[in-house]
Amino acid sequence: MLKKIDFYIIKKFLGTYIFAILLIISIAVVFDINEKIDDFINAPLKEIIFDYYVNFIPYYANLFSQLFTFIAVIFFTSKLADNSEIIAILSSGISFKRLMVPYMVSAAIISSLTFTLNSFVIPPANKTRIEFQNKYVSNKKVDYAANVQLQVSPGVIAYINRYDDNLKTGYRFSMEKFEGKSLRSKLTAESIRYDSAYHWIVRNYTIRDFDGMEETFRKGTRLDTIITIAPSDFLISRYDAELMTTPELYRYIEKQKERGASNVKPFQIEYEGRIASIFAAFILTSIGMSLSSRKVKGGMGVNIGIGLILSFTYIMFSTISSTFATNGDMSPRFAVWLPNILYIIIAIYLYTKAPK
Repeated sequence: MLKKIDFYIIKKFLGTYIFAILLIISIAVVFDINEKIDDFINAPLKEIIFDYYVNFIPYYANLFSQLFTFIAVIFFTSKLADNSEIIAILSSGISFKRLMVPYMVSAAIISSLTFTLNSFVIPPANKTRIEFQNKYVSNKKVDYAANVQLQVSPGVIAYINRYDDNLKTGYRFSMEKFEGKSLRSKLTAESIRYDSAYHWIVRNYTIRDFDGMEETFRKGTRLDTIITIAPSDFLISRYDAELMTTPELYRYIEKQKERGASNVKPFQIEYEGRIASIFAAFILTSIGMSLSSRKVKGGMGVNIGIGLILSFTYIMFSTISSTFATNGDMSPRFAVWLPNILYIIIAIYLYTKAPK
């Protein structure tokens, strides 16, 4: 059961964490206003506050969560050590292992909050925030695609040479149906226009049916048909993964993998990153506590400096490995988990050394 000293440490941990987050968010908001002040002139004040900044704050608070978990641990634990409180606690018969309990409880609270925000709260908020940015700041919506190839269903492959979302129209369309390795039917058309709910209008089309050595042709100027693809399946923006809840993201990845889509890696990285972030808080908390629990010559400034170096290298390493996964052959799961694996080794080493 948690004791009075545990609640004291949890209060210190979470209080420092919240204070650090509020401080950095306040700075981030000031810099963001300064950067976008010209764009905000044309936007109503109500939309700036409620559509943008109300959704801006949780997004960036969650983005900096891992960094400030680490900094909070380093800061308040160094202060406890500098005031000889850690020595007093250990001298009272509490083991170093037992001292880690309130730290892990705090890390569990932060991890739960981070995962809930990442999975269910921030994605809907991002939709409103990004819509505001597209309208008033910079439109980064993807409305054009080229050389689109998707599996509509098993054995059915669709191809669009280019697609313009402003006109809801694709050009030089083809759809092939296979049975095993044999081509049974091929539809080609000059254009195809998306209506709604998988309803497409095909114009100036030719259908070729194959039956053994026999081939038949059908032609027409318009064909209304149902094709189970939508523009959102291939008009992919780098922001799209941030707009989906975790269950939606998982379903989207599975659907795109079934269709043989090649742009699924950023979504896999986002999905794996949300899972990995649960463990990151525990790893960084363990490193921070083990590193700063001793009173060192030079005061807590040394510990804070080392903590900042470690936290920034963790973030940099995570970014580099994710880039390799996006642009190279590295597995997204391995890329996301590699920093955690390496820092687990560091955490174990520091944990074993700290009590000595």
